[in-house]
Amino acid sequence: MSAQISSASPPPPATPQEPPALAKKMRWYDGFAMSLAMPAALIASLGASIGGLGAWGAIALWAISMVLATGANWIYSEMAAMFPESSGGIAHYATEGWKTRAPWVGPLASIGYWFAWTTALSVYAGIIGSLVQAQWFPGQDWSWELGPATVTFPIAVGIGIVFLLFAAAMFGLHVAMWVVYVTGGMLLVPLAVFLVVPFFSGDWSASGLHWNLHGASGLRESLVWLYVMAWTSFGVEVCATFAPEYKDTVRDTSRALRAGVLFSLGVFILLPLSLSGYLGEERIAEDPTTFYVGAFNDLVGGAADLMVVFLIASLLLIMITGLADGSRVLYNMGKEGTTIKQVGVLNKRGVPARALTVALVINILALVFLKTPLAIVVTGNLGYILTHILAISGFAMLRRDRPDLARPIRLPGFFVPFAWLLAALLAVILVVGATGFKITGYGGYKELGIALAVLASAVALWLFRTKVQDRRR
Repeated sequence: MSAQISSASPPPPATPQEPPALAKKMRWYDGFAMSLAMPAALIASLGASIGGLGAWGAIALWAISMVLATGANWIYSEMAAMFPESSGGIAHYATEGWKTRAPWVGPLASIGYWFAWTTALSVYAGIIGSLVQAQWFPGQDWSWELGPATVTFPIAVGIGIVFLLFAAAMFGLHVAMWVVYVTGGMLLVPLAVFLVVPFFSGDWSASGLHWNLHGASGLRESLVWLYVMAWTSFGVEVCATFAPEYKDTVRDTSRALRAGVLFSLGVFILLPLSLSGYLGEERIAEDPTTFYVGAFNDLVGGAADLMVVFLIASLLLIMITGLADGSRVLYNMGKEGTTIKQVGVLNKRGVPARALTVALVINILALVFLKTPLAIVVTGNLGYILTHILAISGFAMLRRDRPDLARPIRLPGFFVPFAWLLAALLAVILVVGATGFKITGYGGYKELGIALAVLASAVALWLFRTKVQDRRR
């Protein structure tokens, strides 16, 4: 029996399946909605700054900090258009600017940026726990001590919220945008009340406001507080991290950056002026975290529960933004080769699931070991300010080293010397702030040691990636 030969043509060769990619479903106003997290972030440190600096000192320093952030964000608008496919944000800009001179800058900047944004969850989860306890469970004052770790009712509530947001983030950012808009809208309610009503209440007065910064000690204290304020003010750059997910990357990224920073500039000047003139410095200093509840009650009457719900919603906005931003930066590090490759992977939904899992673990550890919100902030700010220094100076070096690189948005030439000046000023703030934690009462050598260890681990993981996983020279 002779074999039959089929005349059918052979099937076409299989093509490799496209790897999952970040979905391009955002517009500039989605990024702006994310940037509303920064006015909400003011809740964590506004009261403490007024109590320590005096109202006029706090107003001046918040204004200075936001003016510096405005200049930085204008610089980032050019760089975001230069690297439209990067989800690494300003950490990637630092990497590009320094990679021919110091390749270790990439992992250093990336991990410093990632840690500050990722631990935002633990900062505001703890504040939410405190608000819930103060408003609805005042009798839950128990504490469980286990060596250097502590679990209290607010911390337990915070851990539960971190788990819930982690579960929601696993479905993808585009799914969670409706939560961003709901929480952002709820934030605008108390924000509008606090920004407008006190001035027309008849009880606002500037006569009781003080300036507590005097002489050389006052200058040093100012620099330390600018260090504390840095993430809250400069965090509007978060819009750049989502560049690959905007439908029109160049236009949407630049619009989101500029709209976010200008809105925040107005809020950061008016909010401390409004509240301190209405409540007085002493009342704010007595309860720097939850004084907003009493202020809202005085202004609109009998709505404490509603106010707490609004505050919690605004803090959830920060946490969603921090989780989304930090996970994308860590994913980009794994993809670009600046840390271990295992985190540079997306799941089938296009979600950086492994990076999200790392964020979950880090935030639980931060809550039980660092405990207080500002202690977590000052720990993360060391790497965060360093990243800004490297990104801003990277802008100037890219102008010199790669002048022919496509720049869809090109700033005037005077931005180059301005970038060097801004980087130098931030370097001074970094050095003075990182060695003066105790001036604010919210940090010490433990926080400094943790921050340095995080940066050192970045270089170690980069060396492991290059020498062991990639076998590069």
